[in-house]
Amino acid sequence: MRVSSIPLIAALAGSSTALYLKSTPDGSIEAPNRFVKRQNDGWNPPSNIAAPLKEVWDHVSSTYNGGNIFGFKNYGWDQIMANNGQINYCVRWESSQTVSEALRTQIEAKAQEAYDDWFTWVYGYNGFPFSNIKVKVVGWAVSDKSLLQGSTAGIQVYTDKDSEGIPQCAPACGRFFHQDGDYSGCSGGAANHYDQSLWISEDFGGGAGGDWGQRIQKSIFDREIQARPMTYMQHEMGHTFGMDDYWKPTGAGAFIMDEGLEIVDFDGWMFRNFWYELKQNRGW
Repeated sequence: MRVSSIPLIAALAGSSTALYLKSTPDGSIEAPNRFVKRQNDGWNPPSNIAAPLKEVWDHVSSTYNGGNIFGFKNYGWDQIMANNGQINYCVRWESSQTVSEALRTQIEAKAQEAYDDWFTWVYGYNGFPFSNIKVKVVGWAVSDKSLLQGSTAGIQVYTDKDSEGIPQCAPACGRFFHQDGDYSGCSGGAANHYDQSLWISEDFGGGAGGDWGQRIQKSIFDREIQARPMTYMQHEMGHTFGMDDYWKPTGAGAFIMDEGLEIVDFDGWMFRNFWYELKQNRGW
């Protein structure tokens, strides 16, 4: 099973190590009051978090990719820019349970919701060129097509398996495998390529995330799909866009990339920081 070499992944998809995010003592996910978003242009974070934000950026820029943070070219930001503001998902269903058409629709809607919660921080900020990021599920990978109930019109159904026998979306259609944008070998064509996998896995503890997408333990996913926000998915999605894992700078409170339960100001400004720096480096 091939996994990404992206340096910010604290737990690769196939590793026995997982990323864990604490919930409340009863196992539920609470949603504290939302923080007000600040739409400043340029780099001008609130004074109370400016120092820990700098500490985080100094850390990631000196450690990721051997100190060459800009040398990696497949952050989620790169994917969005290459795909003109859209992210295509392929769902890897590592389960023997059937999937209703309604659940598939709900999963796409929840992925969109998770993206919206992150990207509200950069809409209208520092030249970000899109006012909406569209999330589309273009494919499903299952052990048997009969697991997908109802109509499968409009999606590619894959029964490919990786080296461990786990359902996977066809590598010929995946950006991870074709970062040059050449999807000539994809049966669904370039329009149906997938940028990320959403891997829902029964035999996995916690979650993991990187440029290839997100992997989440099925029992956690089943619980969180009924909640807002989807704490695990948003945490793992943060890795896709360059956020660090459980590295807490001096003076920072609870935030989702540490052990918080939702995206807060500190997460949002870390997110902005990555866009701000990559925009300058990439010439976007």
